[in-house]
Amino acid sequence: MGAVKTRRMPRAVREQQMLDAAVRIFGQRGYTAASMDDIAELAGVSKPLVYLYLNSKEDLFLAVIRREAAALTEAVRAGVRPDQPADRRLWHGLLAFFEHTARHPDAWSVLHLQARTHGEPFAGEAAAMRAAIVTFVTQLIAVAARDAHRDPDLPDHEVAGLAEALVGAAESLAAWANTADGIGARQAAGTLMNFAWAGLGSLMAGRRWSPPGE
Repeated sequence: MGAVKTRRMPRAVREQQMLDAAVRIFGQRGYTAASMDDIAELAGVSKPLVYLYLNSKEDLFLAVIRREAAALTEAVRAGVRPDQPADRRLWHGLLAFFEHTARHPDAWSVLHLQARTHGEPFAGEAAAMRAAIVTFVTQLIAVAARDAHRDPDLPDHEVAGLAEALVGAAESLAAWANTADGIGARQAAGTLMNFAWAGLGSLMAGRRWSPPGE
């Protein structure tokens, strides 16, 4: 393979170009099977330039995890408007999560599958992202639960347990939705919102929670 000719551009732009290519290769092929040659070719740069900018395959993978974790966390936070009722806040947080993971399936594969299964420091970065999201969801559930029950003393461990369960369900549902035909972000968010907000008993009785505008 001949040397890849590159045109001059700012380092920050070129580095993001490399990370974009790395997300796609790592997400679709997995960390072990991904090669720096393939990443360089997809990015349109030489392999020595990838090493010059990002040092090693391990450092490149870590940079990908950190960038995509920050993007997902910010997307969820940005989706929630504090001035809305509690159910709408939770709905928009879930919707933002599923929309982001649907738009970036390779990034979600990196965060949900690859980072967690290849040891440290990768697993630690994925765990930190998850902890940040769980903390945010805990706050949403605490507000919703305490408003609903008018109980300022609702046990923290109950709220924390609900947040862990909800985030875990969202992770699994996103992985499924990204591989199932015809399952969009809104449907995935609605399914989980109904399970979490309306409850299984209400669903079985035909009492569903409806998203805004429906």
